[in-house]
Amino acid sequence: MSRPLPLAILVSGPGTTLQALAETIQGGHLPARIVIVVSDRPHSPAIERARHRGLATEVLPFRGMEEELWSDRLDQLLRDRGAELIVLAGFLAILPVRFLDRWTGRIINVHPSLLPRYGGRGYYGRRVLDEILASGDAETGVSVHVVTAEVDGGPILEQRSFTIPTGETAETLRERLRPYEIAALESVIRRFADAQLPLPYPPGPRTLTGAGSRSGGPS
Repeated sequence: MSRPLPLAILVSGPGTTLQALAETIQGGHLPARIVIVVSDRPHSPAIERARHRGLATEVLPFRGMEEELWSDRLDQLLRDRGAELIVLAGFLAILPVRFLDRWTGRIINVHPSLLPRYGGRGYYGRRVLDEILASGDAETGVSVHVVTAEVDGGPILEQRSFTIPTGETAETLRERLRPYEIAALESVIRRFADAQLPLPYPPGPRTLTGAGSRSGGPS
């Protein structure tokens, strides 16, 4: 039986993804445990959701702080809590290279498109949805990928797609994407916990598969 994989969740916005993950874990359906929730925004609804559920939280504003200092503080905080995998759940800041280097292969993100389409710097939130609909694409979906210094350019671990219905709007597409995002994230976390994916995940070309054994904390 897998031991619970210690997760750090980084949030900025409403926290719906955080809440869904927490409920799945609490229900015993995901071999993981959330050891810390960190927000870069003091008044984000996500951090309030985390506190309401009794999760350990920390607010670490990104603006107004030197990148090196911010990176060092976040790094130490996650190490102190014993985190082994970082999940970006609606985290809007771009992580500094200093931090990424220390947690290489241990950070994952879910993106609301089938990467590499509609990904990269500046592609988040409503902009992604608007461009998907304006393109006339017949289908779209979500991608879970390893976070690297190339925004949305790390190895893809899982994608889930669906046909875009006629008359779809940005608002309805956002709601349609949500369960796919949660399912894909939970699947990838489970694969890390069960050692179907190596942790840390080795850098390399985009791929939809992975195998190997899990190691102990960040190097």
